[in-house]
Amino acid sequence: MALTASDRQAITDLINMHGHLTDQGAFERMDELFTPDAEFDLSDFGLGVRAGLAAMNEAVRAIEQHPVGHHVTNIVLSEGDDGTVHAISKGIGIGTDGHCGSVVYEDTLHAGPAGWRITRRTIRLRRVPLQA
Repeated sequence: MALTASDRQAITDLINMHGHLTDQGAFERMDELFTPDAEFDLSDFGLGVRAGLAAMNEAVRAIEQHPVGHHVTNIVLSEGDDGTVHAISKGIGIGTDGHCGSVVYEDTLHAGPAGWRITRRTIRLRRVPLQA
């Protein structure tokens, strides 16, 4: 399956929408982004791997000092052999005190009746600067 320009735009919009919905606290709308049985690897936050939207929302709410702003950048898409799309992107979180944090999102997406949805998301914290 060749990824069309329309597919790429839909996937990019979906990934970007995550920050908006999270910052609004619109967790009831996460089904617009994720499949109902999506897996969420939050191991870097000490929360393990969760399955399903309810478990994801519970885990996200458990994170203390949630950023007030979630910003997604550097989205790169690649096609899988099985009709899936793999996406990596950078996330920047801004805290109430101005502190910034960085993560890498690793997503697997699948097209279904409702359009593209994330079936698995791993969030990796960036804790150590590049050592050249």
